[in-house]
Amino acid sequence: MRIGLADFADPRVRELIAFHQRAMVEGSPPGLSFALDLAGLQHPDVTVWAVHVGEAVAAIGAMKRLDRARGEVKSMRTHPDFLRQGLAAALLETIIAHARAEGLEVLSLETGSGPAFEPALALYRRRGFANGDAFSDYVLTDFNQCLHLALV
Repeated sequence: MRIGLADFADPRVRELIAFHQRAMVEGSPPGLSFALDLAGLQHPDVTVWAVHVGEAVAAIGAMKRLDRARGEVKSMRTHPDFLRQGLAAALLETIIAHARAEGLEVLSLETGSGPAFEPALALYRRRGFANGDAFSDYVLTDFNQCLHLALV
């Protein structure tokens, strides 16, 4: 496994981003998917990493800087062929380390609720994320939740 900054010119990266976008739209009520598409992930305030296993791009994850003190985990996705191999955990550790190195105080995320999201929620909670208030432009509904991790 090798984690590095994502190369948006790599068709394997673009394919996994498109897969993530489709899966989030399909798994969310209409209008409630907040996954960043390729253009959103290329914003200057967003850093994106790819996990390579051999020649495959097995996972992606991103961090969006919200302001001087806060960041948001975005677009965490492991390709189905690589689930339960520790890739998401390693990627999340990379994102947390980057946020700390950037001097951020809080790292937040918005995710879905329900059984399909339990594996991701367990990962986030094992790393210290806790449920909390909505942030940024999010509004809490029965279909989503916000988690936060204090970095200081």
